[in-house]
This record gives sequence, C-alpha cells and structure tokens, in this order.
Amino acid sequence: MVVTLPISKTILTIADVENKFQLMPSVESTFFREWQKDLPELTELEKASLDRLLVRFTGHRRRGILAEGAVDKLVISPLLDLVGFYEPEYEVRTEESVEFALEGDEEVLRGRIDTLILRDRLWVLVIEAKRTIMASLALPQALSYMMCNPEPELPSYGLITNGDEFIFVKAIAKPIPLYSASRLYSLFFPTGSQDLHEVFRVLKQIKITDLRRSLSS
Repeated sequence: MVVTLPISKTILTIADVENKFQLMPSVESTFFREWQKDLPELTELEKASLDRLLVRFTGHRRRGILAEGAVDKLVISPLLDLVGFYEPEYEVRTEESVEFALEGDEEVLRGRIDTLILRDRLWVLVIEAKRTIMASLALPQALSYMMCNPEPELPSYGLITNGDEFIFVKAIAKPIPLYSASRLYSLFFPTGSQDLHEVFRVLKQIKITDLRRSLSS
C-alpha cells in the first residue's frame, strides 16, 4: 500500500533529505559557480532600486518579525520583477503542488512550493520563504522540492529567505543526486546593502544561465 507523506512534516533535517533522496553534497568547487564567478555588474538604476528596496524593508522590519506574505511583497516580488522573471517568457506559479515517489519504498512525498519560476515548463527557480529564525532551517524542504524537478538531468536553482537572510541552492537529481549551497547573505549587518546587491547579481546570473540553456537547446 502506497503511503503519501507531507514533505513539510517528513523532511525536517539535512540528514532526512539526504537519506530519502540519496542526495549528497558536492565537493567540487565548479558544481555551483553561479553564485561565485563572473557575476554580472549592476546598472546605476538597479543599484538605486535595490537601495530603495532595502530602506523600505528595514523600515518595516524595525517594527518586528514580518509574516511570509509581507516578506514576499516587500522583498521577493520586487527582486523578481527587477531581474525580469515577471516578463511574459516566464511563468510564475505559487503554491505549486509537487510529489516524488521514493524508489524501493511504498512512499510518495508531497508538498507545495511557495513560488516556482518556469520557462517553457522548465524549472528556473524554486523559492522558499519561511518565517524562521534562520533561513537555513528551510534548506531540507527546499531541496526536497528541487528533487521533484520533472527534468531530473537538468540542474534546479533555489532561493531560501526569511526576509533577513538569503541562501542560494543548486541541485541535480541525475545521474548522481548532488547539491550545494551559497554563503548566507544578510540584510541586517553593516554589509546589508552590499549583500542585497550580491543577491541580485546571483539572480541575474541564474537568469543568464537559463537564457544560455534556452539558446543551446
């Protein structure tokens, strides 16, 4: 008998996601270069827009912890709009249902992705926004969703955020399930403005990578 289990209650730790999906952290420095090497430069207009976004967000954040919906409206949606993921060539889905049948087990894992960016049905970016003390606590759940990519031979990119912190993730399911994560970016240290600029540069790099993949296919 097949049992359906919710990802949010089944995958709680890194050990859980690694065991369930036979997933391993990549030890190759070249596996996730997109957040480290040859990042695109920002225009003056982009810098000004990001600085205005940060001022607005920190003003709201000073009043206390923000709900997930507020984080989306104040930070995530403006970033996606500015980078161009709301343009017609992309599709934006929220609360997207996904499931994964585990080999050898009579279990199906099921969950809902907060925000999924697609182009021609290819996954471009999985976004998981959580109201948690640390954004890293959402890493197991985000990786589980990324392993549900219907094109397992193609890498998936993820963005985890609680509004204050951002972490990028890359994963691939086949031929060998591998993943890696970026450093943590924070808006609440003296480097907050610089970190937000870097987050946006990585988003631009992911978009460029997707466009190159589109041209080569």
